[in-house]
Amino acid sequence: MRNSSILHPSSALPESPALRPTHAAEPAAEANRLLITWARNASELREAQRLRYQIFGEEMGARLSGPAGIDVDPFDEWCDHLLIRDPDTLNVVGTYRILPPHQANRFGRLYSESEFDISRLTHLRAKMVEVGRSCVHPDYRNGQVILSLWSGLAVYMQQHGYETMLGCASVAMMDGGHYAADLYRSLRAAELAAPEYRAFPHTPLPVDELQTGAVVAPPPLIKGYLRIGAKICGAPAWDPDFNTADFLTLFRLSEINKRYARHFLGNI
Repeated sequence: MRNSSILHPSSALPESPALRPTHAAEPAAEANRLLITWARNASELREAQRLRYQIFGEEMGARLSGPAGIDVDPFDEWCDHLLIRDPDTLNVVGTYRILPPHQANRFGRLYSESEFDISRLTHLRAKMVEVGRSCVHPDYRNGQVILSLWSGLAVYMQQHGYETMLGCASVAMMDGGHYAADLYRSLRAAELAAPEYRAFPHTPLPVDELQTGAVVAPPPLIKGYLRIGAKICGAPAWDPDFNTADFLTLFRLSEINKRYARHFLGNI
């Protein structure tokens, strides 16, 4: 759920439990001729990191430090990395990273905590995964890749007994943040989390100063999250590294919109 920003990148990428074949969902699946698989070693993870660099660094202009041509941060080695491959070329054309709760405990925190106070979500953390670094190659943005990513996530969560996903959905601020501010003001009450699930940004986007009063529609990815039943946990944070407004998004499988369950759960 997050084109998340870098903290302290490292060129070294040791093996981690999250990269071992026994952890991720088995076996790799095929959906609409796209291959759904998982990074099994550092070399496959590098493929995802190169795609992330292409999207975040080259396309979005994010300030990325670290090894040239890849996007890497300290969370990567603790995460499982979902990969969508073109079956003809085997190139990685979409990716998500998933931080499961036991790995979050070992690392000491979630990435979201660098941007938000999420103390009201503490009771969910035992069965909550944090998703992030979502991106799709520009030649494959026809909806099939994101549906394959969601299908892979659903399999992963069901196989491991997880119930909740948390992540930051990013909105570019190339217009200075006006669209992002208007988007927050345009959200309906039903699209916001209940007060007991609210989070509070450490660096809030100055919504009152940036809003224009326009009623705007959410971008496709956030619209998709809202359609399946995800909720926005409150006001957005400003991420200066990516120059994005980050909307913390909470999705619980038990609250999935039945109308869209087939698209998210696939053939499960």
